[in-house]
Amino acid sequence: MTGTSTALLTDHYELTMVAAALADGTAARQCVFETFARRLPNGRRYGIVGGTARVIDAISRFTFGDAELAQLSGVLDGATIDWLANYRFTGDVDGYPEGELYFPGSPLFTVRGTFAEAVVLETLVLSILNHDSAIVSAGARMVSAANGRPIIEMGGRRTHEEAAVASARAAYLAGFATTSNLEAGRRYGIPTAGTCAHAFTLLHDSEHAAFTAQVQALGVETTLLVDTYDITAGIQTAIEVAGPSLGAIRIDSGDVGVLARQARAQLDSLGARNTRIVVSGDLDEYAIAALRAEPVDAYGVGTSLVTGSGSPTAGMVYKLVEVEGRPVAKRSSHKESRAGRKSALRRHKPTGTALEEVVYVVGSEIPEGPHDRQLQVPLMRDGQPVDDLPTLESSRQRVREGLVSLPWEGLKLSHGEPAIQTVNVEK
Repeated sequence: MTGTSTALLTDHYELTMVAAALADGTAARQCVFETFARRLPNGRRYGIVGGTARVIDAISRFTFGDAELAQLSGVLDGATIDWLANYRFTGDVDGYPEGELYFPGSPLFTVRGTFAEAVVLETLVLSILNHDSAIVSAGARMVSAANGRPIIEMGGRRTHEEAAVASARAAYLAGFATTSNLEAGRRYGIPTAGTCAHAFTLLHDSEHAAFTAQVQALGVETTLLVDTYDITAGIQTAIEVAGPSLGAIRIDSGDVGVLARQARAQLDSLGARNTRIVVSGDLDEYAIAALRAEPVDAYGVGTSLVTGSGSPTAGMVYKLVEVEGRPVAKRSSHKESRAGRKSALRRHKPTGTALEEVVYVVGSEIPEGPHDRQLQVPLMRDGQPVDDLPTLESSRQRVREGLVSLPWEGLKLSHGEPAIQTVNVEK
């Protein structure tokens, strides 16, 4: 996000509640709202929190400017318009740090403030956390499947332009090596990488001419796309042009496992033993896992990443759980919430393997063992981000450490139950 947050990042029904609460005097009641997921996407064994830094930044800048207020003048009464004109969030936020594992019922993001100033944030909070958590959770599965081989994020053409930037950031958080999205590189300092498309080869009179132009412009460390016409001929031409020190070739179509094997044999026979093989083309975590035994050096992933690999939202909700210190809860069938402000700790074996997640009402007496870890941390105080929030790099390290802490079955790609169980402790 850049610039000032606007009314377009809230929802009509949120402002309707603000107007009604201002009118009946309940707007100033101190409340607690919690963000959590009732369940993981179908068959997933863990989730990873993404977007925390983005949503904290968005809340700290969330205001209603003249243009937004003018748009709302025919929708809301004057008192509500005046309240919005002076809106600044002044409350507190606690939550799981970005990159942390989460499971059903985890209290991921807790907002404390007056009803009016907290309820107006619902759409803003959920739109960022739901999107980024879905992307980083899918990306982490792909990184695990790649088993140490680098992945390039290249999904910018497959989603909304701003979602593309957020997805590139989430992919890097998950462990992707680079992105082809230059705005993500500028905005977040993510390493960028890319190569030419088939259009560049088709532009030239011959594949030889296209490769020559690319090598002259970018050097022999570049990656040449060799499957525009015939892969075998393309590899032969690539080595003729760049020599055996060519950085890499890319295969973007066909049975990439078989083609990678053939390409490796051909490259080796031509003396290009250090030329890497990059594969792309509708890859997801399952395709990457299937290629683990093949001579592939890196993957390019686009569509499946930016769409959450079949789960484009994390399914998180933002619910009121406390009013003026009094626990409240929704009881609707299949949409229940647990009353009271909650926190959580994760229990581990001495080896570091996670055992269970304990969710408890704040104020409860929860015995802590030597290998337990509290999960919520301060994120905002009095409407301002706390000092020393985790950096993108430290959050990236948190993802790596979290995946290592999962029981071995938690990393399976097959459908299964959450890797660790959530234990709810009543006060």
